[in-house]
Amino acid sequence: MSVPQLLLCLSLSMLCISSKPTEKKDRVHHDPQLSDKVHDDAQNFDYDHDAFLGADEAKTFDQLTPEESKERLGKIVSKIDEDKDGFVTVEELKDWIKFAQKRWIYEDVERQWKGHDLNEDGLISWEEYKNATYGYIL
Repeated sequence: MSVPQLLLCLSLSMLCISSKPTEKKDRVHHDPQLSDKVHDDAQNFDYDHDAFLGADEAKTFDQLTPEESKERLGKIVSKIDEDKDGFVTVEELKDWIKFAQKRWIYEDVERQWKGHDLNEDGLISWEEYKNATYGYIL
């Protein structure tokens, strides 16, 4: 090997050794958060209430007395207990949380649709979308 080739190889090896390693990409799909509130059970249970009840229903429960809250939760638990054996399994609880989240998504889509369908014809034109989203004047 000649001196220039040796210098080139040394230069390239030094460059590789001193270069910044590439960042590791997270290739795992993470589920969306069940609530936008902080999940800290030592402080409060707002995150759990949102996940379990849905954000809107959790707001309603915040306004209830403890007795009313207990009564309503009892009714919800009977809905969660799909096999009616008197116990809520982990799977039943997961299914309920998924149901509550999907319900919130569907209600939000409906609200968004109504907000964009300005002439209430069941269709959203590009003009309606622009007006509702960006505030253009008709």
